[in-house]
Amino acid sequence: MRPTAPLILSAALVATAGLTACGGGSGSDPDTIKVAYNRSTDNKIRFKDNHLAAVKKQFEKANPGKKVKLVPIQAQDNDYATKVQQMMRSPRTAPDVVYEDTFRINSDIKAGYLRPLDDYLAKWKTWDQFVGTAKSAARAEDGKTYGIPDGTDTRGLWFNKKIFAKAGLPEDWAPKDWNEILEAARTIKKKVPGVTPLNVYTGKAPGETSVMQGFEMLLYGTGEDPLYDPGAKKWVVGHQGFEQSLSFLRTVYSEKLGPDTSDALDPNVGTTVFSEWLPEGKLAIALDGSWLGQNWLKTGGKPWPEWADTLGQAPMPTRTGRAPGKVSMSGGWTWSITAKSKNPDLAWKFIQQLQTRKNAVRWDVVGAQIAVRKDVAKDPGYLRSMPGITFFTGLVKYTHYRPALPVYPQVSSAIGEAMEAVTTGDATPRGAAEAYADQMKSIADGATVSKG
Repeated sequence: MRPTAPLILSAALVATAGLTACGGGSGSDPDTIKVAYNRSTDNKIRFKDNHLAAVKKQFEKANPGKKVKLVPIQAQDNDYATKVQQMMRSPRTAPDVVYEDTFRINSDIKAGYLRPLDDYLAKWKTWDQFVGTAKSAARAEDGKTYGIPDGTDTRGLWFNKKIFAKAGLPEDWAPKDWNEILEAARTIKKKVPGVTPLNVYTGKAPGETSVMQGFEMLLYGTGEDPLYDPGAKKWVVGHQGFEQSLSFLRTVYSEKLGPDTSDALDPNVGTTVFSEWLPEGKLAIALDGSWLGQNWLKTGGKPWPEWADTLGQAPMPTRTGRAPGKVSMSGGWTWSITAKSKNPDLAWKFIQQLQTRKNAVRWDVVGAQIAVRKDVAKDPGYLRSMPGITFFTGLVKYTHYRPALPVYPQVSSAIGEAMEAVTTGDATPRGAAEAYADQMKSIADGATVSKG
């Protein structure tokens, strides 16, 4: 999951309106398909544009007379989702192929925006190479599959070994519980002034970045109930783990171990972390994703040749160190065909082109993705693609996935509000947890169970 922002139309998003205001919708030309995807808000990051341009060229060469129109939408993820949902409502503006975040795919399926792919998959041998968890990420409650995943990610702790040395902390740091993380941050605050000890994403504005990379990395390490009970088909509220996770956040920000609140609540804080705070030595510890290294390659938005020697990685521990001792969250994106596409067969051909083995390996390499295909995971080019790739691939065995249900985006928003309330001090962890439980009664339409 990449950095996100609030559910309002940003200036960058509005600027993309012209992309769909002319030329008609997907059905205007039977020989042309439109492919909508999210472009980074950092203008220096263009690996996705470059990769898709290369696949477009391959596709048009292999299919004479057929054309691909790339429709980049430059916006944070929440704004991107809002824009493509608007586009998919009408045959006039709907793209044929759309890049979908797995945590939103079920809400778009429920809204009738996407087309099931099962008839295509039944004849596609490459589907056997995808691991089961990846397949399930795009499978709806109706049992049908609506997207082709192109990679996943894991999360852990990045830390600056030079700052650690100044603070007298070990280069092979591997905290065993939450207290050891906090103690390291307190030591850095005391011994290395001017450096932010620890960043844990929080609040409403960064959106799912806060919820998944911040809150859920904590919650799933508490050993308490998860967000959702699939057996009971109910959302869980009122348990200790929720309050414990908020208490950790409250400690970080009340003790000023994290960024200034105004910076932490900035919708673009994720970009600031990789483009400024880490490469400029302003941040000691970041709870963040496996993909960060892509930004620091020669082809990235912030080339930083020294990053592999400067930064270390450590697994995020469980709250008390209880088994399995480590925790991660995983997400990912899929390529889907819209329900209103007039050229679904041609759209499927383009997805197949995206998923040739060569293209799949190249995408996981340039996009710093964790492979979701068995053949790609064994590829020598993938295995040597990025410092730390083996570490982050190793976290898959400890990883968790968000509930892939249509109401999850609303649940995520409610969690973001609870996080922000404790970060600013407007609510205690218990008060924020209780407010979340109250919100969930309406969000889940009564399908909640209290473990308090």
